[in-house]
Amino acid sequence: MTPSRKLYVKSYGCQMNVYDSHRMADALAPEGFVETATAADADLIVLNTCHIREKAAEKVYSELGRLRELKDDAASGGRRVTIAVAGCVAQAEGAEILRRAPAVDLVVGPQSYHRLPAMLKQAEHGVVIDTDFPVETKFEHLPAPSPAATRKRGVSAFVTVQEGCDKFCTFCVVPYTRGSEFSRPIAKIVAEAQRLADSGVREITLIGQNVNAYHGDDESGRASSLGQLLYRIADIPGIARLRYTTSHPRDMDDSLIAAHRDLPALMPQLHLPVQSGSDRMLEAMNRRHTRADYLALVDRLRIAQPKIAFTSDFIVGFPGETDEDFEDTLRLMSEVGFAGAYSFKYSPRTGTPAAEKDQIPETIKDERLQRLQREIVRLQDLFLANCRGQTLDVLFDRPGRRPGQIAGRSPYLQPVHVMGPPTLIGTIAPVTITELGTNSLSGVLADAPRHAHSLRESVGA
Repeated sequence: MTPSRKLYVKSYGCQMNVYDSHRMADALAPEGFVETATAADADLIVLNTCHIREKAAEKVYSELGRLRELKDDAASGGRRVTIAVAGCVAQAEGAEILRRAPAVDLVVGPQSYHRLPAMLKQAEHGVVIDTDFPVETKFEHLPAPSPAATRKRGVSAFVTVQEGCDKFCTFCVVPYTRGSEFSRPIAKIVAEAQRLADSGVREITLIGQNVNAYHGDDESGRASSLGQLLYRIADIPGIARLRYTTSHPRDMDDSLIAAHRDLPALMPQLHLPVQSGSDRMLEAMNRRHTRADYLALVDRLRIAQPKIAFTSDFIVGFPGETDEDFEDTLRLMSEVGFAGAYSFKYSPRTGTPAAEKDQIPETIKDERLQRLQREIVRLQDLFLANCRGQTLDVLFDRPGRRPGQIAGRSPYLQPVHVMGPPTLIGTIAPVTITELGTNSLSGVLADAPRHAHSLRESVGA
């Protein structure tokens, strides 16, 4: 029997990295690795990294400095700790990582982590670096997680359906770190979703760098759209909720819009990055859509699903952005009425076209970001206020902070807290919203009397 070793994985960045981290743990489980929540306990530490912004990459180097001390302390006690850097920083800066952080034993890109067990054996004899884009797909070599591992991860799960990007936005490193667009076959995705459902997962989020560019083959070898894939997964018993992220406005086709109309399981919340409200900036970013295109798409989706809410990404201070360009962004935000958004100052990434342009001063970026974030908060508060008094279906996924409390997510991904029995965790129940938090909601179970006895038992009343 393989002796047990402890694995600590820390994810940075997007949901794709969370999924990849889980699959790394699955790949290492047959080697005797058991996950731990504490780096100090681990025999193997994996940092699964993000390279979208400079600050994200620098966080990795800061963490590696702390881990070097941990590794040295363990060595002084006779215990070997292996440090691996995975993900997009590994892909983009493999040799630089080894130069700046000599405590690192292994560097592996996001397309090669299925080879981790073999690389670990190699790392026993010297530093290993693997940032190739292998011919074989990693998905063909990754073992399925055990039902116990799936249950431990909760009632919601990510499933990667697409990787890479062919859009080449001028600010983005993804085409260089994740490669060109690749889509998994429908049958493989459906089989993974079925395994998750059999292990108690109720909500699946389909993920990809450009998820709605999905074009995987069906069983007949014909390319299928993301909309067609959603219809297939919606038929799996036990899967009550579906989501997908992150989308590009250019790839929102008729079948996907129809899925929002036809599938009750497809949640009425869509993250649809626009980046800017200025046509001039959209062209400079190589987004290949206009402001009018984006607004027309929002209108089409609202006709298909009147309850839909939108979130987005915005970049301020992109090279060449004028005050008028920025005002166009603020006007677009107000026109759409986003329920929330992520906002960032433009961060030059080496090797991308925009990094070679004249840069906006940091003071202007800071001022614009503050104004943008104030508008995001205003719109988010309006959306939350509109939820008060509504009854929303909530998927409960964890105990709350207080005794007798449980928590879950609304159809719009907001955290929702109620007093209720723990037997409701893993189920969906209607909640009438009574209170608003900064980023969350509180309420009462719409059929609270039916649960009152169970609640009294759970808190010992």
